[in-house]
Amino acid sequence: MMKKIFCMFFFSLILIPLSSMDLTDAESSLADIFSSSIDSNEGRTVFRSMNIASGGRTEALGSAFVALCDDASFFDYNPAASSVLQESEIAVYHNAWISDSALETLALTRRNGKLGYGAQIKCFYVPFSEYNLYGERVAGNYYSETSATLNVSYNFMAGYTFKGLALGANGKIAWRSVPDYTDNQTDEIIQGSGLDQSALGLMADAGILLRFNALKFYQDREANLKIGLALNNFGLALTGFSSSITKDDDTPARISAGFSYAPFSRLRFTCEVRKPVLISDFSTQLKTSFALGSEIQLTKSFAFQCGFLLQGANPRFSMGSEADIKGIKMDVAYTLDLTSSANPVNHISLSAKIKFGDRGRAITMEKVDEYYIDGLKLYAEGYYNEAIMKWEEAIKTAERPPLSIRFEPAIQAKNAAINFNIQKTALENMYSVSMDENE
Repeated sequence: MMKKIFCMFFFSLILIPLSSMDLTDAESSLADIFSSSIDSNEGRTVFRSMNIASGGRTEALGSAFVALCDDASFFDYNPAASSVLQESEIAVYHNAWISDSALETLALTRRNGKLGYGAQIKCFYVPFSEYNLYGERVAGNYYSETSATLNVSYNFMAGYTFKGLALGANGKIAWRSVPDYTDNQTDEIIQGSGLDQSALGLMADAGILLRFNALKFYQDREANLKIGLALNNFGLALTGFSSSITKDDDTPARISAGFSYAPFSRLRFTCEVRKPVLISDFSTQLKTSFALGSEIQLTKSFAFQCGFLLQGANPRFSMGSEADIKGIKMDVAYTLDLTSSANPVNHISLSAKIKFGDRGRAITMEKVDEYYIDGLKLYAEGYYNEAIMKWEEAIKTAERPPLSIRFEPAIQAKNAAINFNIQKTALENMYSVSMDENE
């Protein structure tokens, strides 16, 4: 069984040619088709690593994740998601990006009723080698961008039918580390030279996530339609720490909106539109980007994803898979764009997500269902007051942690039973008065 899982897990990578592959003609054609998407204002922001997708699944979905946000990858897309995740989660992501650069991410998220919170650390790094006028290597180090994120969110009006309106925010602090460089004449490292070009970034995110059911062709308690809106990376960057501190270029702020729709239990589509903005000059129009993704749940433990992202004149095609192996979800994704190549395979994303349970939400929901069903049985047998008591228990249990939701089926049944009792009592009184008058 395990062999079958691993075979399916890496099935999505079989199509990647490992032999020599000439993509010159294909890349040239794609560049011509999307030449109108070239953004003349591109490159006017710092901390660009904040826009790199963490982990395999988001990359495989074309990074169309602002509305889906159903795992710990939400930090970079929509901070409202932590309050609606089913389980606590620790995730480790590795993104082998362009050439020798890479992005490492560690994320932790937890939910307590309607409240969600979490933390994430990301580090993007690339080798930094310096050569003198004679081609001799005189310095070697790493250029890196490291960020830490704290998250909090709350799900308002959460219920059984309407899943609620989740609002969330992230606070971010980032550091760009530039290594010291050498003197051109002496080849000696100039102490503090890199610090003058390093930078500190202070940013914030805000997000909204709306979940409900629409055009749903299967039975499940999870909402099949999600709508997300987020403001990401709004803040400022400071540089010049070895001389005089000054404001750096703008942070990579963007506004994102999208939806996630699952018409069937094993099929989901995602779509996202992003509008980058220059904080220092909102009048400057930056090119809008578009992302599409789809996910097919082939078995209970294996899913396949594919995606497309158009950002500038560089279209990205991606595919990947996710396997659940004894409670640990493993993701693999491959992306092909004009900056990567097929030989060697140099743009692969990996992730491992460990679930730590739902803090008793599923067990509590079973108790709520039991109270509700018992109430229906008692009502059918004519024990109306006893049925109302059972439904009250269902309502109270659902409203307390760890669920903290309105259980509309029990509320509606209770109200209907109370109204029936009132009408029944009124009819009995009228009948009693009529009998007294006849006597």
